[in-house]
Amino acid sequence: MSQTPQRHPPLAVGVDIGGTWIRAVVLRDGRATRRVRRARGLPQLSKILRMLLGRQRRFGSLVVAARGIWTAAERSGLQRRLRPLAAHVEVISDAEAALLGALGGQPGLLILAGTGSIVLGRDRRGRLARAGGLGPLLGDEGSAFWLGREWLRLHPDAARVARALGRRPDAVARVAAGAPSVLARARRGDRRARAIVAAGQRHLAEQAASVIRHLRLAPPVLVSWSGGLMADAGYRNGVRRALARHTRCHWQAPLADAALAAARRAAGRLSI
Repeated sequence: MSQTPQRHPPLAVGVDIGGTWIRAVVLRDGRATRRVRRARGLPQLSKILRMLLGRQRRFGSLVVAARGIWTAAERSGLQRRLRPLAAHVEVISDAEAALLGALGGQPGLLILAGTGSIVLGRDRRGRLARAGGLGPLLGDEGSAFWLGREWLRLHPDAARVARALGRRPDAVARVAAGAPSVLARARRGDRRARAIVAAGQRHLAEQAASVIRHLRLAPPVLVSWSGGLMADAGYRNGVRRALARHTRCHWQAPLADAALAAARRAAGRLSI
């Protein structure tokens, strides 16, 4: 008597493509069964997803949260590339996923500062508003890249450093990697580093205040954070103090990271 092959429940996968890392979470029956982190790069995305597939033909549902993805054309282009890997594919911005994870759908504000930076808010009607997020050429104020770049400007041979970095494909990541050193110098009392850090904190607070005004969020405004730089308690507290000069806020630790939020969104699509 032959046995019927056991069918496993479909996998829901969430991926967060940030400025430095790609993070992925696999959910089966709503439980996280695997987490992966790799250095950033879209070629890496296909490798990670095929590794997670293993012997399965397709995922049940896949949600990819990618940095710099905002327009319908940007989303549909990546969706087409990923469609062979899952029955359902959705592409959103990494900031949207981080906001969803941090606040769990509540109205409020997310201040994201890692390699890059952006402030994203949502009101009670679900409307979104953003400030920043324009990338290293035009924005990313208060980010790790911004701190590292402002410190490099003070280098006695800044022109030579700029030329050397400009020839490297990983220039942004390398500049951002200097942010912890700037924070450490500021903590030790270096006046130049302290001025840079304070300016970055003010930039983020001013962007947050502009989003609050645009969405007309009533105080106390629920605020959470994401990104490696905002994970630094000292830096985050400086942003908190700067924002307090604009309005009253209630700060809440993020409920989930962007990758898990994307995976939960993917799981929700399985029942549709």
